[in-house]
Order: sequence, then C-alpha cells, then structure tokens
Amino acid sequence: MLAIAVEATRSRGEALDHVLLYGPPGLGKTTMALVLAEELGVRCRITSAPALERPRDIVGLLVNLEPRDVLFIDEIHRLNRVAEELLYPAMEDGRLDLTVGKGSTARTRSLPLPPFTLVGATTRAGALSSPLRDRFGLVQRLEFYGLADLEAIVRRAAGLLELELEPDAALEVARRCRGTPRIANRLLRRVRDVASVQGHGRVSAALVRQALQLHRVDARGLDAHDRRLLTLMQQGFGGGPVGLDTLAAGLGEDPVTLETVVEPYLLQQGLLQRTPRGRVLTDAGRAHLAASQP
Repeated sequence: MLAIAVEATRSRGEALDHVLLYGPPGLGKTTMALVLAEELGVRCRITSAPALERPRDIVGLLVNLEPRDVLFIDEIHRLNRVAEELLYPAMEDGRLDLTVGKGSTARTRSLPLPPFTLVGATTRAGALSSPLRDRFGLVQRLEFYGLADLEAIVRRAAGLLELELEPDAALEVARRCRGTPRIANRLLRRVRDVASVQGHGRVSAALVRQALQLHRVDARGLDAHDRRLLTLMQQGFGGGPVGLDTLAAGLGEDPVTLETVVEPYLLQQGLLQRTPRGRVLTDAGRAHLAASQP
C-alpha cells in the first residue's frame, strides 16, 4: 500500500499523505522515513517529541520546511497538548495558527505552510490522541522480520563493518536477534569483538555461537534476564500462575520494566502466558529451560 501511495504521489508531483508508523522498537521506523524521503526526492527533517517541549520548537521546524519535505517525529505519542494543537491545522489545512499578544489584545495569525509529509513513529499507537491519529492518511504497522530478511541485513551490516562471514554465520546471528534488525546489528558487533580478540579474519558459525554464548544469548535469542524469569517461575513457583509484582520482587526488577521489556518476546515465542490469575510457564518454556541446562 505504501509503495503504491509513493508512486502515485510522485507521478502527481504532490506531497505524500501523512504517515504513521507503529510497532516494536528496533524495526527501522526512522530508516523507513529516510527511505520515503529518498524515494520522493526530498529532504527529511528528523526530531523527536520530547525535543518539542515549547511551541517555538515545532514552529521553527514547520516554517523552515520546503515544499514536499518529510518531517519525521519519533515517539510521537509523547507530544504535549500545545504541540499537538499546532500540528492539527498544519497537517489538515497547510497553515500555522499563532496567537499574538495576551489577554484581551490577543489575536490569531495564520501563516501558510508548504505541502509537507509528517511521518510519525511510535511503539504505542493506542497512546496517541484520536484527533492526531485520525489526521494520518497512511497507517502502517511494522512487523518482526523473517529469517531470510534478517540474514540479508546481517550480511549487509557485516560488509559495512568489513567483517567477512562464512555462509552459515549470518544465519546464526539472524536466529538470535528476536526478529529485530537493531538487535542483529548489536549482536554482530559483539561477534566482531570476539573475532578481533581471537585473531579470526573470517567468522564461522561456530565462532558466532561461541561469541554469543559469552554474552549469554541462546539459540532462540533469549538472554540472561529472560532465562532468569523462566527459571524463577519454574523453580520458585512451580510454573505459576504467579503475579507480576511477585515476579518483579523475586527478580529485583521494576514491574513496568518486566512487563514491557522482558515479557513481550517470551509471550511471542509461546514460552509464557498471561492469565487472569497471573503468569504461567508453558510446556514450551519448560522444554526450553530443560534444553538449555548444561
């Protein structure tokens, strides 16, 4: 759908409709905005919602846009109310409404804006206000990547790092990166560190396994924090059900961190379940723990 919209917009010489990109972190939302700008042959201005605290911050960005430019706002769900209200007429009518003066002498002045494309990125689409969300003409959810795509990403990253990989080495990294390019790049850098220290000019699959074992990343991409949670559930609570606060206390973690950082991948992999009575370790989770025991 996005490719068709870009092609149609380019053929008409117009600005692309506003785009909302949402999905888990690390899937390339910023990169997608840069790709859109490149395909449209325009500039991409990049900022984030926390950087737009004062009205003049967003006003300065909007008045300096060129026709058809792409304005990328990361973490757009964190925009404050004033910034949102400035964006409404800018997105819908191509104008910037400014209040001049105070009290009884205050008046509104409207400045015309060139056609532009706002690309908003968020990991929490539900946290956006309805008026803002409804002004995006194109809404795209980014999904986790498949093995073939991740392997290609790893090979490209290895080329940029001047790291020579054997045929199966890229696949070993791809299997452990949780479907996320950002994690794949991070793991690849750790593999490069081990290769440099051990003096390997060419990275094999065995070296990848050795390097990631040093960093306690197993064959399914689980790290030490993930396995600690699963182990506590099995050994301390018989597999559950057990409440989030109880697990957080047992692990010495903040409950919000546990729920938003550690649990999502375990749920996606079917190793953990959320039930009305609490978290439950699945049969797949028990099997993974058994298989990972030394």
